[in-house]
Amino acid sequence: MTDLFSERCGDLLTGSYDCVDRIVLNAYFSLGHSAGGFRVWWRRWHGDSDEQLDNAHLMRLAGRFARRIRASAQAHGIPVIDCKAEERKHQIAEEYLAEHAVRTGVFLVLVARAPATVWKVSRSAAGVIHHLEKTRQFVNHYSFHIMDATWGHVTIKISGHPPFGAQVILNGHEYVACAGQKAGLGLAKEGNCFTRVSEPERLAQIADTLSQPGTIGRLSQVIDRWIYTACLCFGLNIDEQQQSRFVYAYSIYQVEYSRNLLFASGAVMDRLFNTVVDRTRSRLDLPKVRTLFGSKGRPHRKPGFELSPRQAVVIEKPQWNLTIFKVRFGLLTLKGYTKGERVLRFEAIVHNTKQLGCGRTLDKFAEIVSRLTAMVDRFMSMLDCVDVGFLPDGILDHLPAPSQLAGTRIGGIDMNIPRVRAALAAALALTVAPAGFTVAQFTAKVRAMTGQTSDGYSTRQGAYDLRKLRGKQLVTKPGRTRRYHVPGDAARTITALLTVRDKLIAPLIAGIRTPRRGRPPKTWTQIDRDYETLRLDMQTLFNDLGISTKPAPA
Repeated sequence: MTDLFSERCGDLLTGSYDCVDRIVLNAYFSLGHSAGGFRVWWRRWHGDSDEQLDNAHLMRLAGRFARRIRASAQAHGIPVIDCKAEERKHQIAEEYLAEHAVRTGVFLVLVARAPATVWKVSRSAAGVIHHLEKTRQFVNHYSFHIMDATWGHVTIKISGHPPFGAQVILNGHEYVACAGQKAGLGLAKEGNCFTRVSEPERLAQIADTLSQPGTIGRLSQVIDRWIYTACLCFGLNIDEQQQSRFVYAYSIYQVEYSRNLLFASGAVMDRLFNTVVDRTRSRLDLPKVRTLFGSKGRPHRKPGFELSPRQAVVIEKPQWNLTIFKVRFGLLTLKGYTKGERVLRFEAIVHNTKQLGCGRTLDKFAEIVSRLTAMVDRFMSMLDCVDVGFLPDGILDHLPAPSQLAGTRIGGIDMNIPRVRAALAAALALTVAPAGFTVAQFTAKVRAMTGQTSDGYSTRQGAYDLRKLRGKQLVTKPGRTRRYHVPGDAARTITALLTVRDKLIAPLIAGIRTPRRGRPPKTWTQIDRDYETLRLDMQTLFNDLGISTKPAPA
């Protein structure tokens, strides 16, 4: 780990591990997504003839798919459940797993409607195909929930209509749990998180294997092991698959990557994380922080205790308070939250790998994971920098002075100007942006924080403010890119400047002129006590310095 937050918490941890979490891949038959390719595939299957290629035969294929699934499931005692649109399918599978002992293979099939590719055939009066139209319609999808010996719970959702598009959902924690059990590690798992680990170093080594290029082969192996013989076989049997040369290609759609910090004390972890959230949520301009209140407070316990069976499964009401700290940037999400009794997790999620711009084929998996790792590193480091500020010597004298940027003289930064403070606050709120931010994003953030319109704060003004910040090395623009980044030291400086100006100087000056306070409020926090102590001490200091705290005569 290379992030600053983990280094700060190092003495409080019993261990940590990084793990690829949820993985979603699309399985597609590339020949079946173009009109010419679809006809070629059909002719391979029907003796080089497309006489039977019509809407009726395509609908019969979908009907045959449904009948075969239900007949096979009934013969093998596998439940088939028809789900409604608002039902959470993964929760149905989790509840089934909690109540039943399952063996390797398909243990549950869920049926629900979802959009998929459906071909429509148009023929002339003479029976000649003159048009093949690819449409997007709501059709039945069949989610095969499979227990695999290597990957644990695997889900394959497949459309019942040709070209039988499919989606495969795996979880890296399931893979690590299976590998850890085979290696003899003592593990306690709650959902997709390890809450107790006997040997954190060995667990981290197993989890790191998912970030290596060899994972590409493991993913293709587990999909090939099930998708043809347990899913596609109901639409095309093995002979028909070979005759038509139906072979899936795989692309990566979603990936989650998590860093898990195992604390020695759950109560210490709770206080630490809640303090970080309280201090950084306004600085990062988060509209809300979600908290699910649990039934217990985290106790001070030593590592090595055993969990009860109820604590080892996912339950509806959390056992402990769950605070979720989430920041979104388009199709990328950065998240931090407490998990279980002593685990603090930070995640980077790409909801659509197209956002990364590095390719989506399966051979790009290692690069995608590498980028998510860098996002987690930056997120945690910037969170630490925004949480704890620092004022370098002479910064208050240096900021107002003009600076030089690429031969151009640029004005200084005056903290007394509201526009300057708004620009600093917007840059601080964008520090955790995974790929930096553009002038347009910076301008939009300033407008959102100040309530101004495009007439009050234009993109040109945003670009000029960024140049002033670059002149003071508070913002960098690497190379010839159009994206700006806030370095870690600069984030600490901006945090300290805004905190001193808005949370220290302004409240003190406003409160010093009041000789006495009224009755203290019912809720009297430690920060309130600190302010009151400072107010009283500053009145004495002002008197010693000869500064009047009384209002000037009219």
